[in-house]
Amino acid sequence: MKRSEETAYREYVTSRMDVLRRVAYLLCRDWHTADDLVSVTISRLYRHWTRVGSTPGVDAYVRKILLRVWLDEKRRPWRRREEPAEQLPELESFPEFRVVDREQLLDLLDSLPPRRRAAVVLRFYCDFSVEETAEILGCTTGTVKSQTARGLDTLRTQAEAAVRD
Repeated sequence: MKRSEETAYREYVTSRMDVLRRVAYLLCRDWHTADDLVSVTISRLYRHWTRVGSTPGVDAYVRKILLRVWLDEKRRPWRRREEPAEQLPELESFPEFRVVDREQLLDLLDSLPPRRRAAVVLRFYCDFSVEETAEILGCTTGTVKSQTARGLDTLRTQAEAAVRD
């Protein structure tokens, strides 16, 4: 790779790092995993930068890589064997703070299946159109609409149940 291309790559990654981390966090709900997803994403981008760096669709290409990396990560069998703890011991030493709506929303979002969660995050957090979301997910616009609608229905139902409890 030429020095000018590498400089352009570094500038691109530096300018998009925060957005990539936030999207990755919304998908996986863990900052460490989000950092891993972004790391794999930018390394894959580096391999293809000479081909895609000068095209106008670099952002869409990177989002597609990120989404595919996350879906691949979800399919790994070792992740299924892990048992998350209810509460980490070191959290008790911090002063109490109240997170109501945001934490509950993230928990509800976490309960969605991966493809529905991806559709909801891409449509409402990233503010993509149905067509853009379909292109990123590699499916039809009808699938995006149904996955988004089912995801929102699930979120509404679970939110109403949480309010009643």
